[in-house]
Amino acid sequence: MLTDVMIEDRRWRALDLEALAECAARAALEHLALEPGRFEISVLACNDARIAALNEDFRGKPQPTNVLSWPSDERGAPKAGGAPNLPRPGIESELGDIAIAYDTCAREAGLSGKPLADHATHLIVHAVLHLLGYDHVRDEDATLMEACEVAILGKLGIADPY
Repeated sequence: MLTDVMIEDRRWRALDLEALAECAARAALEHLALEPGRFEISVLACNDARIAALNEDFRGKPQPTNVLSWPSDERGAPKAGGAPNLPRPGIESELGDIAIAYDTCAREAGLSGKPLADHATHLIVHAVLHLLGYDHVRDEDATLMEACEVAILGKLGIADPY
């Protein structure tokens, strides 16, 4: 298994987040020609209170967010819009950790009229791309990251979220 999911908030079980996270993470890695079986990602399925505490501890922002990611290594591209330095199979097997909050995800999905499973899949893909060095701080990087997300989600039968 590529993903190791720890369910803290039971509401995620109804969505079968374990299968959803595995599918989303595999699709992201396969899109980038990385063999999923050679890597590991930890996923914490929590609620808004837990992710707010994590967001404050790690980003200094004491409010909930939809998803957080902690890459195991810095892989970002030095040049704006450039491809990140993807991990080397067998050398960098642990990609990092992801936390996803049920309350915020469900609220965002409802406000945008999207199925919760589709929105959660998008957020997992987004977080996996962060683990792989993609980012959206610089405009050129955001364009590259969003294009990857759209392509990956399209392969999963999920409409362009942008």
